[in-house]
Amino acid sequence: MARITCEDCLEKVGKQNRFKLIHLTVQRVKQHRQGEPFLVDGKNKEIVMTLREIAAGKVNFENIKNLPDTANNAKPSDEDENDSLLVIS
Repeated sequence: MARITCEDCLEKVGKQNRFKLIHLTVQRVKQHRQGEPFLVDGKNKEIVMTLREIAAGKVNFENIKNLPDTANNAKPSDEDENDSLLVIS
């Protein structure tokens, strides 16, 4: 399987704007943690799968709020709230 890089994603959100990339990625990871399905195939961790979605052009700032409504309708459980911290190193 091909490797995903931040540069692949930056081409989709703006070459010099890593902050926007992080913001978009965190929003999408939160959706996944609430039960939103991935839009690309793969067996990687959620952060890598989210970056793959962004690099493929399937997730962007224009459609992040309009992706399937399962994330908007799901109420996170107490257990999910404890796991909602995303650490990017």
